[in-house]
Amino acid sequence: MELQAYQKRKIGLRRLGYIFIKYWISFGLFCYYEKIKVVGLGNVPTDKPVLFLSNHQSALMDVLLIATRCNRKPWFLTRADVFTTPILKWLFEFLQMLPIYRIRDGKDSLFKNLAIFNRCGQLMTANEAILLFPEANHHLERRVRPLSKGFTRIIFNALDKDPTLDIQLVPVGQNYQDATAFPDRAALYFGKPIAVQQLLQTETRDSVQKIKETVADRLKHLTTHIADRDSYGAIVKRLDALGADYTNPVEMNSLLLKLPLGENALNGNPPNRLKKWLVYLINLPMVLLWRIFAKPRVPEDEFMGTFRFGFILLCYPFFYVILFLVLSYAFEWRTACLSVVGHAALNMFLVKWPTITSSGQRK
Repeated sequence: MELQAYQKRKIGLRRLGYIFIKYWISFGLFCYYEKIKVVGLGNVPTDKPVLFLSNHQSALMDVLLIATRCNRKPWFLTRADVFTTPILKWLFEFLQMLPIYRIRDGKDSLFKNLAIFNRCGQLMTANEAILLFPEANHHLERRVRPLSKGFTRIIFNALDKDPTLDIQLVPVGQNYQDATAFPDRAALYFGKPIAVQQLLQTETRDSVQKIKETVADRLKHLTTHIADRDSYGAIVKRLDALGADYTNPVEMNSLLLKLPLGENALNGNPPNRLKKWLVYLINLPMVLLWRIFAKPRVPEDEFMGTFRFGFILLCYPFFYVILFLVLSYAFEWRTACLSVVGHAALNMFLVKWPTITSSGQRK
């Protein structure tokens, strides 16, 4: 009885801890982004095994946005090289992250994926939800890259355990106005679920191909997809000049079909930088800390949003505590408290203040 009571308390504490971290991160994302748009959340089944399949542009931000905005409690397949210390390993496992090993982690480590795929199959049979990125890498380019067949191994592992399992594939389009900038805007588009049972063919190889093609086609409609790699840079310049709203993939993909080929499309108006510079000015000490100590450690542009968000989420509480202590030393505590609250409110206003282009267009 004592053991059962202990297990219940342990499960309860884990649930409370998960909820606390989820809402803390969710509030941080609300403060970080000018706007987070969620479309199609009603498409996500709540009583069936779900495999969320998303394009991958902005490293951990892609994971956090889906985890805090979907109506499930998904497990995540995460690159194994982030499980570097016992503390991080415990934290990621607490957050339901499972390591996936790649060839760069060492050829001998690939066999460990067998246990992970088996675990995912067990989760599927228990009607759990799993999030992974079938492109198998991240990139800032606005296009859906060829899908790896790795995610289909999870599907067939689960079907081996229960051939009648009604697995639902939910494609998710991640859309950022500028994933490396701050403040930015993001949009999640949850597509209609795809029933795996309806895609199964006589041969497993044919089933794998059918699943990959179906998911890739759905993803190309849920995010801006610039298929022409040779003219990619020129196309992006034209879209930017036209004041493109990349958080609206339906509009963007429609625009791509009739995009003018003439050079006159390049003569657009640049965005007004007033908002950005006001944010920098009132946060000058933190901006300097970011630029001197944190930003140089960003390994690649795809991690820019992840590092900046982590810096803000972890450092700003200390910043406001220190600011309050300094002000309370010079003024009475009420004045110090109002000053801190006012600074935070001004920051929030500037982040949420809609971006205005120099032509007067509100984004």
